[in-house]
Amino acid sequence: MNPGAPAAVDIPAEPRPLDQLPARAGDTTAANPWPVSVLSQKFHMAVDRWPSAWVCGQITQINTRRAGSAYITLRDDFEDIAMEVNGFGQFAAAASQFVQGDRVVIHGKPNLWTKRTSLSLRGDTILRVGAGGSLKAMIDELRKRLKGEGLFDEDHKLSLPQFPGRIGLICAPQARAEGDVITNVNLRWPAVEFSVVHVHVQGEQCPADVVKAIEQLDADPQVDVIIVARGGGAFEDLIGFSDERVVRAAYACATPLVSAIGHEDDWTLLDLVADMRASTPTDAAKRVVPDVREQQQLIENAIGQMRLRVRARVENEIRLVEGYANRPSLTQPLTMLEPHQRFVDEALQRLDIGLRRIADDAALTVEKAHASLTALSPQSTLNRGYAVVQTADGHVLDDAARVSPGDELTLTLKRGVLTAQATSSTVD
Repeated sequence: MNPGAPAAVDIPAEPRPLDQLPARAGDTTAANPWPVSVLSQKFHMAVDRWPSAWVCGQITQINTRRAGSAYITLRDDFEDIAMEVNGFGQFAAAASQFVQGDRVVIHGKPNLWTKRTSLSLRGDTILRVGAGGSLKAMIDELRKRLKGEGLFDEDHKLSLPQFPGRIGLICAPQARAEGDVITNVNLRWPAVEFSVVHVHVQGEQCPADVVKAIEQLDADPQVDVIIVARGGGAFEDLIGFSDERVVRAAYACATPLVSAIGHEDDWTLLDLVADMRASTPTDAAKRVVPDVREQQQLIENAIGQMRLRVRARVENEIRLVEGYANRPSLTQPLTMLEPHQRFVDEALQRLDIGLRRIADDAALTVEKAHASLTALSPQSTLNRGYAVVQTADGHVLDDAARVSPGDELTLTLKRGVLTAQATSSTVD
């Protein structure tokens, strides 16, 4: 063998099954190596476990000519280091607004292209850096625009139900926020039920997941109130809850919605559009349901007040009845007739006096009439010595010329009657 020639090894020309290859990198040898494809796949599997991250830098190249895709070369702001960033869909649409030289902040997940073993960042959010272009500034600009449309108006906000029967909860799977809400709600109001929808609470999928969850729970007639909950995190981690799609979905929600994102100092646009903002998930649990002990105390107090009022009403009615029963009209009912009896007695007395006076006046009138009649009667004339002369046929004789001698005459005296015969008559 030529001493200057490189060493050589025998490797099969045909591909070998994976189970015949070394399982770990430390097991590989010059005679038993990994194919490039296997190493690239190992790299890809390792990179796929890396978490998402926010990175900042300057765009040195950008290609958004293909609809729905964007390819960016992002250079470090201070070091001569660059990396490839690509993205699709909404990320590509947002990236089309940028040009070479722009400073940006990009959120994404590391990705390895196995064909070239090329490491890149799969972006899902891109934001401008600079005057008016910082993350908070862009959210503030969106806030002003949505506020101008009336999405944050107080008159659009709904009141929370006083006694919800079912709560819709939107949170990450196996998140502490879920346990905080459910535990504290059950401690305060054990009768409530939950409809839990698990979503991504950060990253590219967060806005779409939250929108879908809100619409799903809003369509459920059994859900009385919806809580969107997430634990604390960096401002960039909560960016998904300031997404315009999430804000509009919350605004369109007909079910009362509570925002419980992060800690008390954290804020998102969802807090502004929600019907109520809770400082933490635990605070949300305290706000959406009453405390059963407080309600029991309220009920006991109300029952006590009702008993006092009923007792007071009964006692008042008893006093009223006793007052009626003790009145003289009931204890001595005849006293009620005394005024009327006096009135009747006085009326009878006045009637008696009046009748006597009328009778006396009538008797006096009769006496006067009797005296007048007596004075004018023929008997009074006879009593004075006069006589009444009547002819035989009974006519009173008042003219001597009507008598002839020998006529029978009747003379009525004061006492008795005489019969005489005319002998002569003289007429003056």
